[in-house]
Amino acid sequence: MALKLNAFPSQSPRFALPQMASLRSPKFSMASTLRSGTKEVENLKKPCTPPREVHVQVTHSMPPQKIEIFKSIEDWAEQNILVHLKPVEKCWQPQDFLPDPASDGFEEQVRELRERAKEIPDEYFVVLVGDMITEEALPTYQTMLNTLDGVRDETGASPTPWAVWTRAWTAEENRHGDLLNKYLYLCGRVDMRQIEKTIQYLIGSGMDPRTENSPYLGFIYTSFQERATFISHGNTARHAKDYGDLKLAQICGTIASDEKRHETAYTKIVEKLFEIDPDGAITSFADMMKKKIAMPAHLMYDGRDDKLFDHFSAVAQRLGVYTAKDYADILEFLVGRWKVQDLTGLSGEGRKAQEYLCGLAPRIRRLEERAQARAKQGPAIPFSWIFDRNVGL
Repeated sequence: MALKLNAFPSQSPRFALPQMASLRSPKFSMASTLRSGTKEVENLKKPCTPPREVHVQVTHSMPPQKIEIFKSIEDWAEQNILVHLKPVEKCWQPQDFLPDPASDGFEEQVRELRERAKEIPDEYFVVLVGDMITEEALPTYQTMLNTLDGVRDETGASPTPWAVWTRAWTAEENRHGDLLNKYLYLCGRVDMRQIEKTIQYLIGSGMDPRTENSPYLGFIYTSFQERATFISHGNTARHAKDYGDLKLAQICGTIASDEKRHETAYTKIVEKLFEIDPDGAITSFADMMKKKIAMPAHLMYDGRDDKLFDHFSAVAQRLGVYTAKDYADILEFLVGRWKVQDLTGLSGEGRKAQEYLCGLAPRIRRLEERAQARAKQGPAIPFSWIFDRNVGL
């Protein structure tokens, strides 16, 4: 599912908008900070909770009668959404890309993997680790989907197509973190204990997507995030190829392909909502963009760096793995995919949402151009994931 913005509709992997300028401020931040004037709740420092702030939680904002929409399209979902899942026997597994521990050549295969990894710079490993940590927080994402009214898995083994999708999507996504984790363990370039601590902190902290138990907001969020993750993993594949590690490029590219397939499913659900309830869909889309698409890992913490997610995101932006341009491109893609500009017969509120959404991507690009013109090289800071070696932001 692949990487939050300050004062702008919005995360490197499991992603939203990267660092750039905001409408009100000359500086854009991917942190989980709140817009000035917004009510907030500050987390106290607790053993498993980083000192981050989250928005006041709004719950069950969707009118109850709209739950019937999702019940009414269950047959459609079974025929049009579940087809984007692959049978387990036809799926790739992490072991397909890794040294075989049962093989006599295992040690030699590991040595070859480690030799290839020696040629890859630290900054790349910061981004790859951040991507892996985001993927490993999968329990949080399944939990988030099961907060959505009308589509949650009510029993843990519900036969509804919505519940079947959530469980099977989770099972497919679970391979991503497994594969990247094992690769990083074998490569010898990273501090696995610090990485494992970061994963535990992140799962314990949860996420704050501001989807309000609404499947309208939730499926718009996942549509955006799956495309962002597809882009991010695709770019890490490209970089790995440039560094000469074709096996790592294959790993990242294979994960990107999964994300693309999942993006297709989520965007089809929202497309169906635009068909059935265009006013509700377009106002929900505008609402999510105004609130910012927060990256799933925006509460990332390693026990040391309170701004770890900001720093990780800055490196991803600098390397071109996930950038402000990507954010604008995703928004523009979704506006086109859901034919937002062509909608007619909208309410007054719907027309305002349409105007806002159609003008937002160009606005982001203008801000990014100004930000790039003013940009200065950031400092180099230590990352615990790579044994406190310094990487430039």
